[in-house]
Amino acid sequence: MTRRELDAARISGPGLRAAYAHCRWLNARHGRTYFLATRLLPVHRRPAVHALYGFARWADDIVDDLASACPPEERDRQLAQLESELASGLRTGRSSEPVVWAVADTAETYAIPHEHFTDFMASMRDDLTVTDYATYEDLRSYMHGSAAVIGLQILPVLGTVAPREEAAPHAAALGVAFQLTNFLRDVGEDLDRGRVYLPADLFAAHGADRPLLEWSRATGKPDPRIRAALEAAADLTRSIYQEALPGIAMLEPRTRPCIRTAYTLYGGILDAIADDGYAVVQRRSVVPRRRRAVVALGGLARVLAARLRPEPRWSLEHAPKAPPAAHAHRSPSTGPWRHRT
Repeated sequence: MTRRELDAARISGPGLRAAYAHCRWLNARHGRTYFLATRLLPVHRRPAVHALYGFARWADDIVDDLASACPPEERDRQLAQLESELASGLRTGRSSEPVVWAVADTAETYAIPHEHFTDFMASMRDDLTVTDYATYEDLRSYMHGSAAVIGLQILPVLGTVAPREEAAPHAAALGVAFQLTNFLRDVGEDLDRGRVYLPADLFAAHGADRPLLEWSRATGKPDPRIRAALEAAADLTRSIYQEALPGIAMLEPRTRPCIRTAYTLYGGILDAIADDGYAVVQRRSVVPRRRRAVVALGGLARVLAARLRPEPRWSLEHAPKAPPAAHAHRSPSTGPWRHRT
């Protein structure tokens, strides 16, 4: 299947093809939900999405790999080297690093603004020193680079039937919703890394704090204050999914099934967390395989239906080349950490 994808995308040269194949392997190995959804894309679009995922995965592993014994200064050196490789790759369109070469080629092919990669790397650098966030506004700033720009990077690959600047805020919102879902699912594992991503004002609104989280992780005992805070975080995440939803209809019909499937699968993680009693401090909640299979089959049916439709009148080639960046969408002044009623 890799050869078919590369041929369809007209990617030539053994070195560049090997670079894209490596990114696909990273996606398949580490991003089960994401990879499953990517399988629903038109064949020629998949290598670009694999490249974007592979690069994000590589950077994330530098700062997050629990199995690595690298000291902070070594992680800083590796991240600085990656930043340098990326800057050179985006400038020249080539790199000796396979993942950077593939992502640079993707950025050139789809005219992805380079500032999206710069903002992403800035958030990755934050992960080297920042271990928690006082407010939701603080977290919003981090998520712009770590999540919103991922949606903005992928949008040109997907294509739109509306002006791209109209779809951009929804794409950014979906990236944020996915990341907040991951933050909820990974509370316990992030504590093991010394980090708490969900902000302190969330927990304080429900009488909890970081020491209580650490106690719960160490003892395996739940606490109703933690559960209430996590329920509030899930409510906020669902509201951001709703902000993202209108953007799916703005995508080209042949790419909508992929994003709708990812939307449904990630939303299913929130359901799994609720079904597990919000016990994410103690263990990771997972979507059952049967549920994942049902969603994937539904996505496949939508793919087949989309293939019967005519090509959209608005195509990637006619879309604006550089849509404005969009930040996460909920103002902290609205009081996102309200008590549930």
